[in-house]
Amino acid sequence: MTTLGLTGGQVLRPNHSIERADVLIDQEDGTILAVEPAAGERADETLDASDSLVIPGLINAHSHVAMTLLRGYADDKPLESWLREDIWPAEGAMTPSDVATGARLGVAEMIRSGTTAFCDMYFEVPTIADVVETAGLRARLGHGVVTVGKSEAERDVDVTTGIEVAESLSSDRISTAIMPHSLTTVAPDSIERLSARARQLDCPVHFHMSETTAEVTPVIENHNVSPATFAREHGLLEPTDFVAHGVHLDDAEIETLAETETGVVHCPASNMKLASGMAPVQSMLDGGVTVGLGTDGAASNNDLDMFDEMRDAAMLGKLQADDASAVPASTVFRMATEGSAACCGFDSGRIEPNAPADLAVVDLSALHLTPQTDLISHLVYATTGADVRHTICDGKVLMEDRELLTLDEADIRASANQHARDLFERVA
Repeated sequence: MTTLGLTGGQVLRPNHSIERADVLIDQEDGTILAVEPAAGERADETLDASDSLVIPGLINAHSHVAMTLLRGYADDKPLESWLREDIWPAEGAMTPSDVATGARLGVAEMIRSGTTAFCDMYFEVPTIADVVETAGLRARLGHGVVTVGKSEAERDVDVTTGIEVAESLSSDRISTAIMPHSLTTVAPDSIERLSARARQLDCPVHFHMSETTAEVTPVIENHNVSPATFAREHGLLEPTDFVAHGVHLDDAEIETLAETETGVVHCPASNMKLASGMAPVQSMLDGGVTVGLGTDGAASNNDLDMFDEMRDAAMLGKLQADDASAVPASTVFRMATEGSAACCGFDSGRIEPNAPADLAVVDLSALHLTPQTDLISHLVYATTGADVRHTICDGKVLMEDRELLTLDEADIRASANQHARDLFERVA
């Protein structure tokens, strides 16, 4: 057994207490052995955490990681026209190499900002899985199935691909899911086929739901039921399932999500930028819904920094509820760790013995984190991804003192710039 000690710092415990302690890690099985003073003295190697706070690695529960290649490509447009006029044509021109390049850029950005696990819906998923394996992160991956505007043969291919990805991809750090894009971009018979196979495979279903009024209205007009009811009638909303956005949920739908134990991933930055609306996060929490946090894609955010996302979630939650006490900092931090872990089905999001050693070490010495009045408040309202010193996933150090250890940052930047230029020329 090879052990690693995070020494000299403070540790955020599951009850959100903060104590001076070392974290001792078993690097072979990727778990935490001990959280106690001087535990690092028993370690084979140590990592300095002085003047820092050790926190659970953040979990980005909804992303389209390769969309980093489209960052800044089509801004300041509403979702429907943004997708149909800009994003989908650009994605249609993307090659597997483009997807790999965007994925490398995205996972590097996440590691540098303290994210240790993420859920991703995209295409060319085996390519993304290879990037995840190299980078050392934890991920739940799925092929985003879209059938709208396609021939019967094309629809069958896309549905089959979504199922095959869920059947075939699995490793110590990678799990899968069935991922129909949304209730309005996938035909009802395809949704039923996908949900039925998910139950056979005992894997979750993840999809966009009620992101905009343009997604809600057609369901009500065509089927005379709410999106949540429609989803349930077509085999969705089982306890392992989780949806993205949930911006336009009514009280009955919130009750349905709580009853079915379906998680919701809140994506505040994307929802604000695309003017999709303000999700009723406090109402969901009050109603017993598990709520996680995600960035969505970098084309609609425009970054993958979960610290930014936490701040947005807290601010927008108060505005939506018209209550300054709504969606407080401690709740938001749990959303980005335990809540996202529960949505994605990861056994992480906490620092305690036997838990996965998925950790981030935040440097507290910056001026904007001074004075150290309330560190939970600082994590949500003041910290940025640039304050992360070290990132560890599955017991392996992925970033040490701001240097990526599993990826070549300079090469990633150069490659991403070149691939983006080539892509934009093809779709111009």
